[in-house]
Amino acid sequence: MSNSTAAISEVPAIHDIAKKAKPAQKFTLEIKASKGWVALNFREFWNYRELLYFMAWRNVMVRYKQTLLGVSWAILQPFMTMIVFSIFFGKLGKIPSDGIPYPIFSYCALLPWQLFAHSMTESGNSLVANQHLITKVYFPRLCIPTAPVISGLVDFAVAFIVLIGMMFYYGIYPGWAVVTLPLFVLLAACTSMAVGLWLSAMNAMYRDVRYTIPFLVQLWMFLTPVAYPASIVPENWRWLHGLNPMAGVVEGFRWALLGRTEPPGISLLVSIVMVMVMLVGGLFYFRRMEKYFSDRV
Repeated sequence: MSNSTAAISEVPAIHDIAKKAKPAQKFTLEIKASKGWVALNFREFWNYRELLYFMAWRNVMVRYKQTLLGVSWAILQPFMTMIVFSIFFGKLGKIPSDGIPYPIFSYCALLPWQLFAHSMTESGNSLVANQHLITKVYFPRLCIPTAPVISGLVDFAVAFIVLIGMMFYYGIYPGWAVVTLPLFVLLAACTSMAVGLWLSAMNAMYRDVRYTIPFLVQLWMFLTPVAYPASIVPENWRWLHGLNPMAGVVEGFRWALLGRTEPPGISLLVSIVMVMVMLVGGLFYFRRMEKYFSDRV
């Protein structure tokens, strides 16, 4: 099974060959197992874009099917976390918020964080959760860890409506920097995709990886300036703080929407470089391990 899966990814898509062949013409497809590092085949991935769309939509439907509150869970999770943070970190802990009301200060950071955390967790467990598909039919395996990232954007869009209402309530109106907001959303999605590729491939090979994902999410949150501002980090440590890609994303969100924090500087540049390195490395590692998924998942 693994040889067939790896081999088909090395040749043009079958339906492309069938289109070129005449109705009465026969064609031969030779299947060989891949060896070593495998080149990325984005054309094949694009040919299966409709499958990717339906897999992402399925994730959304399954998540809220037979639930009491439905899509409202996308709002309740960051909103209730914001309330807890406001009480314990803002009111009791007296954590500074750069002159911004702490509730909107924390909620603005929780939105990109929830997008990242949910997408990374679902993507990391996606191959094991879809083992019935991997072992029965061929399609670009890259669709599986990509779909949760796309479906996570739906939750983000729903929860973003509450943030708009909070901004009006506190009398905060964004400036020209709001045009950069889609770039930070894209950076958060790319970060979750990059980490998800590594975790999903390793999770298929080593099942104990799934137990480390919740711990990784919890630890990563404390390393990200969600409940505290990045301004408390010493200046000479900012570049090291930028090694965490989500630090640049969170600070970028606050700057683009609230406009009362400093624009992200060197930490954002370091974050972008880190995301690109992890994403490219994750793509090649995922492709290299792809030939083993059918046997090991």
